[in-house]
Amino acid sequence: MEITWYGHSCFRLTERSYATVVTDPFDNKKVGYSPLKLKAEIVTISHDAPGHNNLDAVKGITHTIDGAGEFEIGGVFITAVQTAGNGGKKNKDKVRNTLYVFDYDGITVAHLGDLQEVPTQSEVEALGTVNVLLIPVGGGGSLNAAKASEVVSLIEPNIVIPMHYATPKSKVDLDSLNKFLKEMGLGKTDEQPSLKITRSGLPDETKVVVLEYQQG
Repeated sequence: MEITWYGHSCFRLTERSYATVVTDPFDNKKVGYSPLKLKAEIVTISHDAPGHNNLDAVKGITHTIDGAGEFEIGGVFITAVQTAGNGGKKNKDKVRNTLYVFDYDGITVAHLGDLQEVPTQSEVEALGTVNVLLIPVGGGGSLNAAKASEVVSLIEPNIVIPMHYATPKSKVDLDSLNKFLKEMGLGKTDEQPSLKITRSGLPDETKVVVLEYQQG
């Protein structure tokens, strides 16, 4: 399968003869990056905000998922887990957030949306085995570098792809990727245009893969 990043929290997941998924399509006027012009049968929305819910940017949608549940669409098994209100009703800044795990014939990809707090043990267990973790690392209403590093060690994925951090094209006030790489004990990491993975090609030790954002 192939994973492509378009900036912020927006990815496209593709695999021949399976439904295509787009996660958290954004309004580029609000968050920066290039305008999105994507095609996918399935769109998932982690929470209702302009940086994450711009359905107009995606053509061909047959299914929109924006809350908890289990789904099977076009050969893709999707588990959606609502994270706790993170801080209770008193804290108005805490958004309701949905995490998604996509299972493409045994390769599992988890998208954590705008997760703000380290998940509970039960939330981690609900995700099951995660091969590829798409995780926010830049703060700004989601996990900061230190918390993101903690989440990686809890979930223990084969591959980590950071998202939701400062780039030259981003208009959102976020921390740089370097903070997260330092937390993970890494120096500068080469970017690649997309990630192609097979089950046999998954690394045994957790590996961080940095993607270049693509033009939508």
